[in-house]
Amino acid sequence: MMRVALFALLAVALIPISSAFAEGQIELNSDQDSIMATDSILVYGKITGVTDYVPLKLSVIAPDGEEVFAPEIQFDDSGEFKRLIHPPLPSFKLGTYTIIASHDEVTESAIVEFTVVGQSLVKEEIIAAPGTGDRMIVPGLDISATALEGSDTITITGSAMVRDTDVTFSVHSPNGNLVSIEQITPNANGEFSLEIKTGGPLWSEDGIYTITANQGIASEFEDSVEVEIVEGKVIPEFGTIAAMILGVAIISIIAITAKSKLSLMPRI
Repeated sequence: MMRVALFALLAVALIPISSAFAEGQIELNSDQDSIMATDSILVYGKITGVTDYVPLKLSVIAPDGEEVFAPEIQFDDSGEFKRLIHPPLPSFKLGTYTIIASHDEVTESAIVEFTVVGQSLVKEEIIAAPGTGDRMIVPGLDISATALEGSDTITITGSAMVRDTDVTFSVHSPNGNLVSIEQITPNANGEFSLEIKTGGPLWSEDGIYTITANQGIASEFEDSVEVEIVEGKVIPEFGTIAAMILGVAIISIIAITAKSKLSLMPRI
């Protein structure tokens, strides 16, 4: 009987310590595997076998390998957790994102993936033609200006990819002074229209005025147009020099026409 008891004690002593306790584990899930660029995604899961007060970490990895978020997540008494992940400004990039849940006391991390589809609002850089050295940014904001010659009203129309954020307009004079600033909210289609009045002391300088539109917390999107102002009134797109050339051409036509009429008159 003594030998059986000793054998049992020896067997217990030989059991590896690591198997005597359950190893920590993480489960990570999401009901979404595909979202739009401006959508949020909910992830949830459960962690076991770890210290209650030590949080786990979520790492959100973009398609290009950039870590865009790395929040620490607390879990409840049963080890359950959840987190709603919002897109970075101005949106997610297109492609497949990887979410990794890890903990200092857990050997293996948990991973889920989701794919961003549709149209992204992230600026993209495109290499211009070889030898130019320039880079072109694809805008998420586009504006244009129209006005009648001699008018004191400039109509700005445009469209924005982001529809729930105001567009801020600033007007600068030829010497760089701020002339006016206004805001407008795009409609449901992302379109907007704004009238800017010229004239007054701030518009007294003749020359090219720059109207710039900005959108986003850090002005992620920007576009600008130029309008020529003389004596507080709008000059058409061809500008003062072109207008002078046109005027000279008209005078020349009138002179030629008058000379032709004189040559046709009978001599007395």
